Amino acid sequence: MEIKILLIEIAIVILIGIPTIYALLWGAPFVPTPMPRVRKMLELADIKKGQKIYDLGCGDGRLVHLASKKYGANAVGFELSPLVYAWAKFCQPFWRSKAKIKLRNFYTQNISDADIIVCYLMPETLKRFQKELKKLKKGTKIVSYAFKIPDLKLIHEEPKIREKNYCPIRIYEI
Repeated sequence: MEIKILLIEIAIVILIGIPTIYALLWGAPFVPTPMPRVRKMLELADIKKGQKIYDLGCGDGRLVHLASKKYGANAVGFELSPLVYAWAKFCQPFWRSKAKIKLRNFYTQNISDADIIVCYLMPETLKRFQKELKKLKKGTKIVSYAFKIPDLKLIHEEPKIREKNYCPIRIYEI
């Protein structure tokens, strides 16, 4: 009986631990974007009702829920960490939005129909993401919180606000 319990515990650690470590190493740690910055990012994205928005590494889903609820966007968030995803799914009913949150690696998803992509990813992840940008349609906007995306056409930059510990917001266009 003890061996069976031990095997179950090991399986749980593997099922949760490996994707969580992968998410930390290849994506970004879970650091929620402050709500005032989420609102500003969505405002700057100039969202039109029905536009397709993807949040790469959506964390608790706050951005996709607000995009869906306030702007009428068709918003989808991808989260790779099972623990963060579980938290996002727990919070989802409280938002009362039509946004979808999926436990997926965004690299394996077809996001070519995006009108807007939002991300708060580490610089190395953003460099790897550049290959995916070639699949996006002309005019797609990319909103990046905190970090620059090399070799993209920057159309707007909101400066960091040191006294509030807010990172810069950058808007790019394909």
